Amino acid sequence: MNFKYNSKQRNTSIQGLRLFKDTLPTKAKKIITKKGEIYSKTLDNWKYIVGEKLFKVCFPKSYRKSNIRGNCLIIMVKHGCQVDLEYSKQNIIDKINYFFGRNVVDNVSLKFFDDNNLVDQEIKSVNVTKNSFKDKISIIKNKEIKNSLLKLDKLFSKNEKN
Repeated sequence: MNFKYNSKQRNTSIQGLRLFKDTLPTKAKKIITKKGEIYSKTLDNWKYIVGEKLFKVCFPKSYRKSNIRGNCLIIMVKHGCQVDLEYSKQNIIDKINYFFGRNVVDNVSLKFFDDNNLVDQEIKSVNVTKNSFKDKISIIKNKEIKNSLLKLDKLFSKNEKN
């Protein structure tokens, strides 16, 4: 097997399984470590960063890195709770920067969502799929399979109500 010596990848070939990070191009690795690491660690530690009260009403949507405006964290906030988050913006920026040990976020941008509309849309889509599955179950000729699927459907409907 010929090996390219001008590649900035691994200098020697390895027999067998390779690490995923070694198969990626170097430019892709840089992008993942710069943007993906900051967003994923922020998402993992979001409850610690904002606290229990704000954790229930907001979540980070994305992270933008810009040389002109500065690094920006976009946060989705439930409509009606934006005032609480507006007052704690600087506290969130300080905690994120302290967590990473460097200046990662310069400002925070808020986007609003209405929780009631999202819930109503989810319920409508779930009911539509249930009806289509019930129609498909009624077509099944084997009685044992048909009865077991109907029992399974009843269990799921009980869990959704709770």
